[in-house]
Amino acid sequence: MAKRVLVKFSGEALAGESGFGIESGILDYIAMELKTLVNSGIQVGIVIGGGNFIRGVSASQGGIIRRTSGDHMGMLATIINGVAMQEALEYHGINVRVQSALEIKEVCETYINRRAMRHLEKGRVVIFVAGTGNPFFTTDTAATLRAVEIEAEVIIKATKVDGVYDKDPAKYADATMLKHISYEQALKDNIKVMDDTAIALAKDNALPIVVCNMFKKGNLLAILKQEENAIYSKVSN
Repeated sequence: MAKRVLVKFSGEALAGESGFGIESGILDYIAMELKTLVNSGIQVGIVIGGGNFIRGVSASQGGIIRRTSGDHMGMLATIINGVAMQEALEYHGINVRVQSALEIKEVCETYINRRAMRHLEKGRVVIFVAGTGNPFFTTDTAATLRAVEIEAEVIIKATKVDGVYDKDPAKYADATMLKHISYEQALKDNIKVMDDTAIALAKDNALPIVVCNMFKKGNLLAILKQEENAIYSKVSN
């Protein structure tokens, strides 16, 4: 069983059917799923996107807002989500620290790798927010970067689908889930597991990427315990 993991999920996942903001029921569900990992002795890092509030790319499409400013707005959205996730985890008795790539000391800690590692070693969940702190990088890339930095054994891309498919399962009834694909195949075939920069970084550091459905209760823990009933796709060598 993996001892240290990083879980990445989108901000949209927190919004539920409304597509905007944070739905408390979903926040509570995710916190409970993460708690099962912590209670099993797994050290957990988290990265959450900010798309339930704003995406930098989308904000800059009208031409009024520059991409750099749009991305900074997106980073601030991830901070909102990180603080919300911290509250939900603490509500369930889990010790948490939020670390930001942007300095915002009145709200959370500034990201320092050694401090993050120490928190994890003490059994605290660490939520990494504000992306990499730089524009033009997605939270997928930020998640992979942090996973490499904290020496995670695997990065879990938690989504709304069971794994990676050969074609869109929402459109094609005969879509087949791929249990394993290589980094090279994901990049060559433009399979959008994560963005290309994130996949390349994972490849360079031999970091496995697991893609799974975060809304299948107990699936995260089943994956990490390598149980037969676990449902996921894996990207690795």
